[in-house]
Amino acid sequence: MERNHTMMQFFEWHLASDGNHWNNLAKLAPELKERGIDSVWIPPVTKGQSVEDTGYSVYDLYDLGEFDQKGTVRTKYGSKAELEAAIKACQEHGVAVYVDLVMNHKAGADEKEVFKVIQVDGDNRTEEISQPFDIEGWTKFTFPGRGDQYSDFKWTFEHFNGTDFDAKQNKSGIFRILGENKKWNEHVDDAYGNYDYLMFANIDYNHAKVKEEMIKWGQWLANTLQCNGFRLDAIKHISREFIKDFVTQIMKARGDDFYIVGEFWNSDPGACQEFMDTVDCRISLFDVCLHYNFNEAAQAGKAFNLTTIFKNSLVATHPQNSVTFVDNHDSQPGQALESWVGDWFKQSAYAIILLRKDGYPCVFYGDYYGIGGEPSIASKKAAIDPLLYARYHKAYGDQEDYFDHPNTIGWVRRGVPDIERSGCAVVISNGDNGEKRMCVGPERAGQVWIDFTNTRSDKITIGADGFASFPVNGGSVSVWALADEG
Repeated sequence: MERNHTMMQFFEWHLASDGNHWNNLAKLAPELKERGIDSVWIPPVTKGQSVEDTGYSVYDLYDLGEFDQKGTVRTKYGSKAELEAAIKACQEHGVAVYVDLVMNHKAGADEKEVFKVIQVDGDNRTEEISQPFDIEGWTKFTFPGRGDQYSDFKWTFEHFNGTDFDAKQNKSGIFRILGENKKWNEHVDDAYGNYDYLMFANIDYNHAKVKEEMIKWGQWLANTLQCNGFRLDAIKHISREFIKDFVTQIMKARGDDFYIVGEFWNSDPGACQEFMDTVDCRISLFDVCLHYNFNEAAQAGKAFNLTTIFKNSLVATHPQNSVTFVDNHDSQPGQALESWVGDWFKQSAYAIILLRKDGYPCVFYGDYYGIGGEPSIASKKAAIDPLLYARYHKAYGDQEDYFDHPNTIGWVRRGVPDIERSGCAVVISNGDNGEKRMCVGPERAGQVWIDFTNTRSDKITIGADGFASFPVNGGSVSVWALADEG
């Protein structure tokens, strides 16, 4: 029987810019596989506007750490050769690699250009607040270090529909570029009236040559790296029609098993479901609604009704297309979307994404290995490892929920014959010490189960009817299962 699959987001914002990240990935690949993590989402591999850049201020899509540009050959994470070696090492150990794609904007242009714009209201991008005027914008990308290798496409202001800085007046703002067929794209999130524009020079997906170039690049990247999938950044700001076309063309070239997951950061479940319908459910999305439920639960303590933990979540409506996560690089402290799940609830949240049948769980590097910067945050590896073990060895079979108390919830997985000693009972409390009487099956009668989190030292004997009362400490989680042999 196929074992459960688990993803890791293999980076956080404050990684050292020492060029060793790809080497570290190659080194850790066997350990990740041993823990049951069989896929990694890696950060943007393309050249950013400096060696310290995380990759989200993308400069050259075809420079993977190969050319001397923006003061560096390597990226923050390493060289192209080291990237390719890391991907190969992962795949040799049975770990798939998903590459992060930043397709919304470009940064660090090589030259300024003069062109006509109109300034719009930052809170309502459909409202014009100036007459048309000329600006000097950083919009010309010539890639002098790479030249025409891999692509001779050079970006100019015609390929963008907005920018945020006028060098002529040394003025910041949101400036919509004017010209034939120049407008904000209509198939985007409707926040701020129209959320096509996010930052830097905004790529214009109304432009036919731009669409052609971006699809060509996506195919080139997948073929060059021989990766297993993509993570698409900031897709609520990108034309849904383009995303649909991009996904179709990539899968046509790479096959339907090429995995694509998108970041659609919107807590409105209707918006997420509408997006899924637009792209014919051909990709997955990160379950932002569930993340915010975790955040709320951590903040509210025992005032939060745990029976509502899946309210409005994507995993509840689209379980096959949901990537569940607790935290990520955007939600970590100090970031624009900070919504950090407090330590006391973090292990419980990970139990929810790792030990249930629905969703594709993603473990955050910052939780597993710790977060750098000031202040730093310690690793929670000791809390997560038992859950990864239980996911790989125990969390199989039919699932039955016991969501019948606002402060103590539980569920059981009945196990499967193909995986010896599989099956588990999970209990979570956000209040006082509690217990949950649950049925794990009469065939389990007489078995002695232990808590794999090592939070409780009890040994629970399953009754003749298959029931047992499984305890949990207040504000904690316990994962009960048949002890391993030996």
